[in-house]
Amino acid sequence: MAQPAGPDSEGMRVAVVAGTAGLGAGALGLTVALLPGVSADNGWAVLGAAVLIGLAGAVLRPALVRLLSAIGWAGVVIGWLVAQALLVYAVLTLAPGVHVDGLGAAFGAAWLGAGLMSAGLWVVTAGQDGVVTQHLLRVNRRFRASVPRSDEPGTLIIQIDGLSAPLARWAVEAGNLPALGRRLAGGTHLMTAWHARLPATTPASQAGILHGASDEVPAFRWFEKDSGRMVVTNRPRDAALVEDRCSDGHGLLAGDGVSVSNVFSGDAPASLLTISTARHARGPRRYVSTYLLDPFGLTRSLVLTCGEVLKELHQARRQRLRRVRPRMRRAWPYVLLRGATNVLLRHVNLAVLAEQLMRGKPVIYCDFVDYDEIAHHAGPARPESLAALEGIDAALSVLEEVASAAPRPYRLIVLSDHGQSQGATFAQRYGLRLDDLVATLTGGGEETLIAASGNLALIYLVRREGRVTMEEIEEFCPGLLAGLAAHPGIGWVLVRSAGQGPIVLGPDGCRWLDDDHVEGTDPLRDFGPHAADDLRRHDRLANTGDLVVNSLWDPVTREVAAFEDLIGCHGGLGGDQSAAVLIHPADCPPPGELVGADAVHEYLRTVIAAPAPRSGVSRPAPSRA
Repeated sequence: MAQPAGPDSEGMRVAVVAGTAGLGAGALGLTVALLPGVSADNGWAVLGAAVLIGLAGAVLRPALVRLLSAIGWAGVVIGWLVAQALLVYAVLTLAPGVHVDGLGAAFGAAWLGAGLMSAGLWVVTAGQDGVVTQHLLRVNRRFRASVPRSDEPGTLIIQIDGLSAPLARWAVEAGNLPALGRRLAGGTHLMTAWHARLPATTPASQAGILHGASDEVPAFRWFEKDSGRMVVTNRPRDAALVEDRCSDGHGLLAGDGVSVSNVFSGDAPASLLTISTARHARGPRRYVSTYLLDPFGLTRSLVLTCGEVLKELHQARRQRLRRVRPRMRRAWPYVLLRGATNVLLRHVNLAVLAEQLMRGKPVIYCDFVDYDEIAHHAGPARPESLAALEGIDAALSVLEEVASAAPRPYRLIVLSDHGQSQGATFAQRYGLRLDDLVATLTGGGEETLIAASGNLALIYLVRREGRVTMEEIEEFCPGLLAGLAAHPGIGWVLVRSAGQGPIVLGPDGCRWLDDDHVEGTDPLRDFGPHAADDLRRHDRLANTGDLVVNSLWDPVTREVAAFEDLIGCHGGLGGDQSAAVLIHPADCPPPGELVGADAVHEYLRTVIAAPAPRSGVSRPAPSRA
C-alpha cells in the first residue's frame, strides 16, 4: 500500500505544532473571556500561557502516565479528571500576565479549554482524510528507527463482534463498508461464512478461535452444580477461570502475539484490555492513561462522545415516533455505554493496535464490540447499527495505512464470532419472563435457576445433584416438560433420558438424537442443517443445563424471542446468529466448510504459518531518513 503522505516530515511537524499552539491560544483566550476567576493582562500573555501549557504537557505527560498507571484504574480516572487541571493551575500561576483564583478556577479553565479546543480541532480536521493516521504514526515514530525491518509477514486479525455473513455481504454491496469492499472488489480478499455452533456467543467462539477449546463454554452464563458457582464470562474472575480450562499454553497468540479487547487472551504474552487478564494487567491502564492525557485523544473523545450520546437520544426518539417494531427502551446506562464503546474503546483500540503494528508484532487479534452492542438494543440491521459498522470500517482504513508504515508486511483477516437474530423479547410477547413461566409450571415446589444467553436458556434444578434426567423431572415436576414444549414462545427443549439419551421436545413432536428418529413433527425442522449435530454436542458439554431451552424461531418473519431484554440477540439457534463471517486473503489456502470456532482456529493457524507475503498483505514502506 502507498505510504500516507508525509506524516513525519519537518513541514508537517511544524504545521501541527503551529496549529495546536494557535488552537490552544484561541481556546485559552475564550476561556479567559468566559470564565470568572481567570484573567490576563493582554493577548501576548494568553499566547505565552498556551505555549507553556503545551510544553509542560509534552514534558510531564509520560511521567504522569507511568505514575497514574502504577496507582491502578483509580489513578487513571483521577488523573483524567484532575491532572490537566493541576497542570493548568501550575502554569497559569507561574505564567507572567495571567492570573487564576485558586484550583477551582483552574479546574474549570482546564475543562472549558479542553472543550473549546475540541470544537476547534473538529472544525479544523472535519472531512480531512488521514488526520487520525498521521497522529498515530507521529506518536509511534520512535519505533521507526528502533524496530528492525523484516519481510516475514505478520497477521492482523480484526473481529467485528456480532456481524452475520448475510448482513456483511449486503453492507458491502450497499457501499456501507468501503474499506472491506475495496479488498473484495480488488480480488485480494474473499468472503465466506462459517457456522458458529451452539452456543453462538462471544466467549464460546473466542474459546474456540483463540484456544481451540469451545467445548469449555456451554453459554454466556451458566451454573456449576459442583461448586455452586454462577459463571458469567464478562466478569474478569470468571473469564480467568474459564481460560485456565481452555489454555494449553499454545493458543493462537502464544509466542509473541497480542490480544486486544478480547474475552480470552489466546495465550498472548501481551494481553491488553482483555477480560481474562484484567485483574493482573497493568498495560491497559498505561494505554488508557496515555490516550486520556493526550490532548488529541481527550478532545476527540469529548466531542465524539457527546455527539454519540446526542445521536443515540435522537435515534431512540425516532424509533418511538415511527412506532418501529420490535423495539425496546434504551435507558441512560446503555446511552453512556454506547458512547464508551463507539468512541473511547474504539479509539483506544486504534491507539493500541497502531503501537503494536509499529512494534512489528507477528500476530495481533482485536475485537471491536461497537456494532454488537448497538445491534442488541436497536436491531442488527437498523440505521444506527449500520452506522457503527461504517465506523469500524473506517477504523480498518486507518489500520491499513498504519500497517503500510510498519516494519513488516501484514496480512489482514476480518471475521466475526457469531451473527445476530432479531425479534420482540419473550416478555414483550407474552407478558411474563421465562422465570415466571417455569415457576408457574413447577408450582414453586422445586428450586430452579435459569441462566439466559440471548434466546437460549439453561435451566438447572439446583437441589438435584448432577444432570437430572427426563424421568426424574417428570417425577419431581410433572408439568414442566410438557408445559415448556407446548408454550408458543419456545421452539424446543433438550433433555436427557436415562435410557434413551438426549431427546428434543417440541410442541407437536420429538426427536431422539442418538438414532435421529422422529415422532410427530420434528422440532428441529426449521432450525437449519447443523441443529441436530449442535444439540448432540451441547448435550455432552460439562455444566450444560438439566434442560436446554430455545425460543421460537419464525422462518416467515425471521424472528426469535430473547429471554433477555434484547432486540438483537444471539446464543441459541434460529436465524443469522449462527452465520458468522470470515474475510481472508485470496491467495491463502481456501478454508473449505468451517463448522465451529475450533475449525476457524485451525484455519487461522494455517494462514499465520504461510511463509511468504501475499496479495492481501499491507507491505512496509521504504524507511526514511
